[in-house]
Amino acid sequence: MSILHAKGQEILKEIQTSKSVLIDCWAPWCPPCRMIGAVLEEIDEELELKIVKVNSDENEEFINQFEVLGIPTLLFFQDGQLVKRITGFQPKEMLIESIKKHRLVE
Repeated sequence: MSILHAKGQEILKEIQTSKSVLIDCWAPWCPPCRMIGAVLEEIDEELELKIVKVNSDENEEFINQFEVLGIPTLLFFQDGQLVKRITGFQPKEMLIESIKKHRLVE
């Protein structure tokens, strides 16, 4: 799969139409966001997981709706429901463990 960049209503559409999706709330000025972005690119190559990047500076309504208080924040959705939230940088192994634990991939 490839990582999708979404904004506005596109974000909610991806959440509602996907069995499982990981939303990466980030900002271009945020060094930890760039670090986790590189990790997500590796995960994208290894796992069949839909990953959607949401620029927090351009999507304030979404950020407020899901009470994202710090970035990077990863939001895990399963069948349209938020099942897990991770704020801050996490190593690849920990992210993969969370992804598998919440059955975002088989």
